[in-house]
Amino acid sequence: MTAAGPHWISAFLEAQAAELGAARNTLLAYGRDLKDFEAWLDHRAAQFHAVTQADVEAYLIACDAQGLSRATRARRLSAIKQLYRFAFEEGWRDDNPALQIMGPGRDRKLPKTLSEEEVDRLLEAARSSGRNTSDRLRNICLMELLYATGMRVTELVSLPVSAARGDPRMLLIRGKGGKERMVPLSPPARTALAAWIEVWDATAADQKAKGRAPSKFLFASRGTSGHLTRHRFYLLIKEFAVTAGVSPDKVTPHTLRHAFATHLLANGADLRSIQTLLGHADVATTEIYTHVLEARLSELVLTHHPLARDDARNSAGNTSSDGQ
Repeated sequence: MTAAGPHWISAFLEAQAAELGAARNTLLAYGRDLKDFEAWLDHRAAQFHAVTQADVEAYLIACDAQGLSRATRARRLSAIKQLYRFAFEEGWRDDNPALQIMGPGRDRKLPKTLSEEEVDRLLEAARSSGRNTSDRLRNICLMELLYATGMRVTELVSLPVSAARGDPRMLLIRGKGGKERMVPLSPPARTALAAWIEVWDATAADQKAKGRAPSKFLFASRGTSGHLTRHRFYLLIKEFAVTAGVSPDKVTPHTLRHAFATHLLANGADLRSIQTLLGHADVATTEIYTHVLEARLSELVLTHHPLARDDARNSAGNTSSDGQ
């Protein structure tokens, strides 16, 4: 038995959601990549069930010709491999035509991070940003929680209010694939959380008085998701950067996650602990922060060490002498 392309994709995505608990953003990415592959096959009058290894390789060459990054091509190959593994398990194919194809690999770029002084300025900016006291208390709670826990932005904005009850020392976070982890809260984060909970409770009481059910989310919104969106928080953090005098280009919610990990490592935390706190499945993912720290320390030495400055002056002097 075979299945048409669109049916293959929808069945695969349903299985990912039901069996593996794949996040909505992951499913959307799979869907976009596989739809692109489907459109390429349609243009060549090819069928999903008849695809060969040569077809997949030709598709990847076409992606390269379009100027797509190595990371994008690697992700698309991964989606195709998983689709055909699913098709094999369903009995739609007796092989996986993408199995033997080696991916293009990913560019190993060091993540951008922030200094502790820059984070302090962002936190201070959050305290003074907002239309009213409620907005300002929400903003500082968002930022303190993000920096104290290293949460992913989706984990932060979708936090249930139940996780924040009782002045918690630890916060229960539901991460990728529904996996849960416990992360300790710093005293400033607990203070900010307690202040925001008071506002949340007052709002909830007002809603109940009007016959409306209060939100289940800590950072509620009237939008379709029911909570503050990733995009809205992204814009907020850019506003904080402008107010703080930090370059907005280097400030994103994920940059705060990187700062959390890098600052922990710089202050003596071990990689395994940071891996647990970040919710990384593999410690190899966490190891990149050792390189971030090394690069940061090298920059500090070259910028601030007196011998490095002497070197720079000597170089300048030698250049001057050479020119005479």
